[in-house]
Amino acid sequence: MSLSLSQAKTITEAALAKGRELGLKPLSVVCLDNRASMVMVMSEDGVAQSRARIAHGKANAAVAIGMGTRALMNRAEQQAYFIQAVNGVFGGDMVPVPGGVLIRDADGVLLGAVGISGDTSDNDEIAALAGVAAAGLTAQPE
Repeated sequence: MSLSLSQAKTITEAALAKGRELGLKPLSVVCLDNRASMVMVMSEDGVAQSRARIAHGKANAAVAIGMGTRALMNRAEQQAYFIQAVNGVFGGDMVPVPGGVLIRDADGVLLGAVGISGDTSDNDEIAALAGVAAAGLTAQPE
């Protein structure tokens, strides 16, 4: 089982709505399935050019390593050389800061990940958590 387009659409729209509710800067949202294949990407008007790539790096890191990017940030603080080496393996497409959240179903099966970028990393993660919750799924930020 993998993240569906319908689920990704719900996550994306709810995450963007949460961003507007909180008055966040414009956001980019990327949803990947459990193979790290793109399901959906959406960027708000006025978002900085590189934000979708950063959001992809957050989601990609979460799926590839199997943990949310908040946990990866903590690991980077403890094992900077490991994270740097893994980022090299990923061709630089790994952003180990909050905002990349694993998505699981009710049985704990990994469906994919959502990555968000545009505001502070903590605010990006808040929007991601809201999106996953709106889809009735479980978010794993760590």
